[in-house]
Amino acid sequence: MKIICIGRNYRGHAEELGHEIPDEPVVFMKPKSALLQLHTPFYYPEFTNELHYEGELVLRVCKNGKYIQERHASGYYNGITVGIDFTARDIQNECKEKGLPWEKAKAFDNSAAVGKFIDLTPEMKKSNVQFSLQKNKEVMQKGNSLDMIFSFDQLIAHISNYFSLNIGDYIFTGTPAGVGECVVGDEFDLFIDDKNLLSLEIK
Repeated sequence: MKIICIGRNYRGHAEELGHEIPDEPVVFMKPKSALLQLHTPFYYPEFTNELHYEGELVLRVCKNGKYIQERHASGYYNGITVGIDFTARDIQNECKEKGLPWEKAKAFDNSAAVGKFIDLTPEMKKSNVQFSLQKNKEVMQKGNSLDMIFSFDQLIAHISNYFSLNIGDYIFTGTPAGVGECVVGDEFDLFIDDKNLLSLEIK
């Protein structure tokens, strides 16, 4: 399996980091080793002094495909959950300043925390999916799939032009405004509607 991630897919998040609004999805990848298994502790990495959380909706691919047309895209994913794209922001900024790739900041071991998947019904695909991230019981991020710049189906179609999609792949669909720093001892709870699908502590 592979982990495909989308950057700047919410206008508010792009603006809070001073980025332009993209005219096509911003795609990057995380290796399989980035996946933090459920109920596995997350340890603050030694190489960063500025670790940020980014709460996101995560899709699970259920069908192999390549060059998928947007009108057929909804048949290629059937599960959804919430996840955290952990980012070493200081490392990322250093890499950007030097014009270097920033996998070290985004794709390190255990940087992709993924919650328990739930079935994504046809009704949910057509309507909106609301999610939220709490840090230490305080709501820090709220998002709605309707607010994404590029929809689920648009993302599937775009990604599949470049990468074959395979059963079991995960797609992080972007984070809304409200990202911020986390420290050892912080506790996170992520929800779709009122369902808590992911809980973890920074150790």
